[in-house]
Amino acid sequence: MTASPIRRPLFVSIPHFLQRHKENSPTLCTFSQSAPKFPGKYKGDRQAAAPPRIGSPHGGDAAVLRLLRQQKVRDALAGLALLIATAGLVAAPGEAIAGAKDGLVLCFNVIVPSLFPFFVLSSLVVDLGLAAYLGRALEGLMRPLFRVSGSCAAAVALGFIGGYPVGARTALQLYQQGLCSKPEAERLLAFCNNSGPAFILGVVGAGIFGDSRVGFLLYLTHALASMLVGLLFRFYGGSERRHAASPRPKPIQVVTVPAAFTGAVVRSLQSTLNICAFVVFFSVVLQLLSAFGAFAALAELLALIGFEPDWARRLVAGLLELSSGVSSLRGGTHLAGRVSMAAFMLGWAGLSVHCQVLSFLVDSGLSAKTYLAGKLCHGLIAAGLTWCLTRLFPLSAPVADYLAEQAESIAALDFSTALAASSLSALAGWLFLAALCRSLWRNKCGNLPHYRV
Repeated sequence: MTASPIRRPLFVSIPHFLQRHKENSPTLCTFSQSAPKFPGKYKGDRQAAAPPRIGSPHGGDAAVLRLLRQQKVRDALAGLALLIATAGLVAAPGEAIAGAKDGLVLCFNVIVPSLFPFFVLSSLVVDLGLAAYLGRALEGLMRPLFRVSGSCAAAVALGFIGGYPVGARTALQLYQQGLCSKPEAERLLAFCNNSGPAFILGVVGAGIFGDSRVGFLLYLTHALASMLVGLLFRFYGGSERRHAASPRPKPIQVVTVPAAFTGAVVRSLQSTLNICAFVVFFSVVLQLLSAFGAFAALAELLALIGFEPDWARRLVAGLLELSSGVSSLRGGTHLAGRVSMAAFMLGWAGLSVHCQVLSFLVDSGLSAKTYLAGKLCHGLIAAGLTWCLTRLFPLSAPVADYLAEQAESIAALDFSTALAASSLSALAGWLFLAALCRSLWRNKCGNLPHYRV
């Protein structure tokens, strides 16, 4: 009777097997350490089967990223940028003063009259509970389309009426009031911050292109591209657990009218002053960049990849500041190309508008990635739609001189007239939203509770 061979347990035999083969073939168990020495010389080698990793420690991009993560390097770059800015102000004080004056004139004649009343309107809509009533009425529309709560319809509507950055500010207020979740607020930021009809129809269409049809086309593609971006970003945030509809909805908390009005005016003034500060700052920056030839240098870099110099300058101006970019499209040939680039600039909105929005999002906890990605998609989709429509329905050259004169007269309005017109339009919009919410909620759930004044 022969003795059976001794069987080692599995947890003992495997280390023994690896130790024995390590002595015979060191590269079998040390391929991770010797990978740089054997770049796949043999066909059966395990190193050759593994694809190169993107951003490996041996790559130049990873080294640059590691360098930028260091606090000392970031502080050095910030100090260098401040030194360059100081040198620019000292070398060209006249251009800096001219840029600041242009920014202040723009704030006094355009920013304050157009944005301040709509900021007050958006605050009243949220604080007085109109957004909550509107949300309960439109929940069945906003949830299937954009995967946001019905209250977000107020931000979308005000964003299309008031222009930049009313929609983003309203979305932030909805999130702070608990009317939408964090993923819903980030989805909403991707498509609710849009340009107003007064700027597109009056300034861009009639003033720059001299043709009202161009303004209507741009506003149509701008609104359609915004809705498409909303449909695209409905998939952002992954799957969420659907909340069961409760038979008794949560009561809406309403602030008294005096408290809501006082808070709306104070917060709106602070937001308007923040925006004016960014407008003046970027006016100075753009003036200095133009004086020192930075625009020309960036245009030459874009020309190396196929852009014509004129189109490259226009694109650089539009990427940084919206009004400067669309103003550069005045005159010239290739109307379809100029209109398509204007659609991209209106959708992208410019770095100045992005800084205004980011000033609201600093302490909110919301991510700015969806906002920036949404604005980029908005610009690209709007430009593509505009290009296709101009091919299907060609536009003639702008010959309506009276429209250009009318746009100049609108732009030349004094501060009091512009503020009165904007305030009246904001009041009319507030009354319309109040009547709409009241009628919708009465039809659905009966009478509304009265506000305490």
